[in-house]
Amino acid sequence: MGDKTLTAAEAEKEFWDHLKNSNTGMLGLDQPGYHAQPMTAFREEETGTIWFFTRDDTDLARDVSIGGGQSAMFHYGSKDQKVWACIHGQLSVAHEREKIDRYWNPILAAWYPGGKDDPHLTLLRFDADEGRIWVNEGGFLNFAFEIAKANVTKTLPDSGGVVDVSLN
Repeated sequence: MGDKTLTAAEAEKEFWDHLKNSNTGMLGLDQPGYHAQPMTAFREEETGTIWFFTRDDTDLARDVSIGGGQSAMFHYGSKDQKVWACIHGQLSVAHEREKIDRYWNPILAAWYPGGKDDPHLTLLRFDADEGRIWVNEGGFLNFAFEIAKANVTKTLPDSGGVVDVSLN
């Protein structure tokens, strides 16, 4: 972000905007020994809720259904490498046909031979509460320039801004 201080509102806007255009991240339960897995995120702009499709025969779906939901982490890096985020929230199994209809697409259809009514189709709801977001306005090229400049001038590189955000 250069000489400008990154605000929480700016970081949150950058995160949501980038997630809309590049929507794959790593999702996992927030517990020792649990490994995050790549998942496609579908952001509901009106509420900030993030939806994920999975199958009911996955470890994640089975583990999330225990006790009505679990603490989880969503790790994100935009394709252009301008935004990175680690977002905490609550993950639960949802039964909302409207969301399935809204986000259904040919890529999802490949995983569910029975279509929208496939008995293994499971929808996960992620309600974000807080996180940390890094924003580097210049992306990779600016980062490379900052590294070169730091090595020549013996100063620290400007790698953008980082801020903690409250997303609820």
